[in-house]
Amino acid sequence: MGKYARGMILALLIAIPAYWLGKTFPIIGGPVFGILLGMILAGIKRPDIFEPGIKYSGKKVLQYSIILLGFEMNLYNVISVGASSFSVMIFTLLTAFVVALVVGRLLRLDLKMTTLVGAGTAICGGSAIAAVAPVIEAEDKDIAFSISTIFLFNVLAVFIFPFLGHWMGLSDSGFGMWAGTAINDTSSVVAAGYSYSNAAGDYATIVKLTRALMIVPICVIIAGIVIWSKKKAGGAGDSNFKVSRIFPWFILWFVVASIINTTGILAPSVSHFLGQAGKFFIIMAMVAIGLNTNLIHLLKNGVKPIALGFVCWFAVASVSLLVQHSIGLI
Repeated sequence: MGKYARGMILALLIAIPAYWLGKTFPIIGGPVFGILLGMILAGIKRPDIFEPGIKYSGKKVLQYSIILLGFEMNLYNVISVGASSFSVMIFTLLTAFVVALVVGRLLRLDLKMTTLVGAGTAICGGSAIAAVAPVIEAEDKDIAFSISTIFLFNVLAVFIFPFLGHWMGLSDSGFGMWAGTAINDTSSVVAAGYSYSNAAGDYATIVKLTRALMIVPICVIIAGIVIWSKKKAGGAGDSNFKVSRIFPWFILWFVVASIINTTGILAPSVSHFLGQAGKFFIIMAMVAIGLNTNLIHLLKNGVKPIALGFVCWFAVASVSLLVQHSIGLI
């Protein structure tokens, strides 16, 4: 942990005022202040020695914070929310891939780029892109462009979704379902959810974690298509695809934490403390993500990938609301 210490301490120190600001202005929330402060300070040149800890905080600390949130969750609620989100999720997944393929073709983008943006929008942002990339043998530039595109809209979602949710008068569960099925990356879902309300944050987190599990069947399907295509073309059909490598294991620990809380083994005060610690570490993770965000660089990556990402993002957000309305969830 030695090489991570400095970067983690930096993120922690910035997270403290972000947490205080979130308490003072709850309609904005600590996670939003965290990513804002991080983005503001990202323009200040810092020694490279901070980078390992900042990256660790943006990814691993976020995963640990989600596990801690499980200590305030009831397993029966987790199962109920996950099941109720499934129908909405199927429609948003199909929308993301269909729109990505159609619009990507109209924009004359490479199929690999189109697939990566579609997967990132459909499932869980950068994690899905990282999982799908080796399956389709994507080039580094395609991975970089697609991750940057998805991340740009993740950042925007943190600010726009809570505002739109309040404007539309969505309930906590309605907003949680919308955020969990329409925002790409787990970090942004959590940030937007808890910025709206604690109840919306809990709901959005469960929906998003259920959605993240779809990374496994989607990658299996894509791998099958790739292998079949290679065999049809006369190749060996080899693939380095392994389910264990792309499975989001932290979700299992989240479930374990919710089981522990449901059994009542821990005192309510202990469960509450662990859950609140998780919410603070979410702010710390948002700070780290903000510190690694260069919006000017993202915007320079190319107009076409950004256009594709925007259309997919808008389509998924719209379909999520339409499906919820049609089945009476909102």
